[in-house]
Amino acid sequence: MAIEMKVPAVGESITEVTVATWNKKEGDHVKLDEVLCELESDKATFELPAEAEGVLHIVAKEGDVLPIGAIICTIEAGGATASVKVADAPVVAAVPAPVAAPAPAAAPAPAAGPTSVLEVKVPAVGESITEVTVSVWNKKTGDSVSLDEVLCELESDKATFELPAESAGVLEIVAESGTVVPIGGILARITVGGSVAAAAPAPAAAPSAPASSGDATYAAGHPSPAAAKILDEKGISAASVAGSGVGGRITKEDAVSAVKPASAPAPAASAPAVAASSERTRREKMSSLRKTVARRLVAVKNETAMLTTFNEVDMKPVMDLRGKYKDKFKEKHGVGLGFMSFFTKAVCVALKEYPSVNAKIDGDEIVFHDYCDISIAVSAPKGLVVPVIRSAENLSLAGIESEVVRLAGKARENKLSLEEMSGGTFTITNGGVFGSMLSTPIINAPQVAILGMHNIVERPVVVDGQIVIRPIMYLALSYDHRIIDGRESVSFLVRLKQLLEDPARLLLDI
Repeated sequence: MAIEMKVPAVGESITEVTVATWNKKEGDHVKLDEVLCELESDKATFELPAEAEGVLHIVAKEGDVLPIGAIICTIEAGGATASVKVADAPVVAAVPAPVAAPAPAAAPAPAAGPTSVLEVKVPAVGESITEVTVSVWNKKTGDSVSLDEVLCELESDKATFELPAESAGVLEIVAESGTVVPIGGILARITVGGSVAAAAPAPAAAPSAPASSGDATYAAGHPSPAAAKILDEKGISAASVAGSGVGGRITKEDAVSAVKPASAPAPAASAPAVAASSERTRREKMSSLRKTVARRLVAVKNETAMLTTFNEVDMKPVMDLRGKYKDKFKEKHGVGLGFMSFFTKAVCVALKEYPSVNAKIDGDEIVFHDYCDISIAVSAPKGLVVPVIRSAENLSLAGIESEVVRLAGKARENKLSLEEMSGGTFTITNGGVFGSMLSTPIINAPQVAILGMHNIVERPVVVDGQIVIRPIMYLALSYDHRIIDGRESVSFLVRLKQLLEDPARLLLDI
């Protein structure tokens, strides 16, 4: 009796899968729940276990794209016998003890006790995070792991975090590096109990003695590790280098003196040949964090009615106040007095007056926040991160500056936690530190607005009928026009301008 194995329903939005890798071959005898193959969707990779014991007949090959419910393979149910065809006559061959081979595989050691398989799944890491990317595995399939040992690094669009082992045992990796896995998806399995040696792959048989060919040995034509690195950097094949070491091994000195063989001469030409464009380019795999950020930014552009409005601010009053008190401020509070605290404080005041700028869309409802969790965009080694200053409206200038220093320091060391980057209601980004004069920043979803600061440049402006030179900064507010009208966006920027050009308003709350 043949059992049809079909593509299971794996999610309401998934309509098809791709057969990635077969773990078994046509005609293999499989056991119940044994993993037959890996299937890939646009969201995750998952395994297909056997629904019965019997002989496998593969229908869909690797790379085939199948709709949900399509037949992948069939299993000819039966005991421990396998039907083998010789010419046209089927011969039933029992499965006896294996025939002796010249180098039999090492028999697994007796189990030290009952075994169980623990599934390692993606933990819930934040209310707005629905998937993570497997960045780097610190262990390989078949490795023994101990309790709480770090197995791999996972990346979301907000942070990188480590995944510890939940038990000691032998590791089997399910999701390879670069795979995007949803929350709750299986990353690996750990075989707990039994003999560790039993789960580990059998060591390869020792190489037989090399065939006699003069004085040639296994080392002949093989580079040392240092030589291999040099040859790789030069782009020279080891096969084209004669080894002077023991047994013909290629030494470091051989690699240093090796010259890349000349390619076939190009057609005669009077002018010297110019290297092909492909030889002057290099490729670098996009990091998982960069891919996730890129995907989210494109989604924001496609899913919001985003546009940007601008204004300019005369920074002289803030700069004069800062210059007058910055030494005493640092002496008393232990942190420097920067521009970010003034902007953050001014933003909090303006957000109270224009609450739609501090809101978000949830389905067909608008959620208004009666607090100001201000996200500050920070450039970190692995990319842009956005830590959050909690309840910034209740902090003093010194409190804000302390939080900025603390969060920026943790960002540069890649030590920000997910809690420190989740839940912001409004974002401030400062491209001015890199020399940007003007920009249109992209909204940090699910927020509906973001403020862009830029560099301060002395420009001629008219004050009281006189042309004077003042330090001017351009401000940009990108906003979601679905819930923020033009009047509100412009008024919000005008209010910021008033507060920054007369900082006494921040102290007097007027």
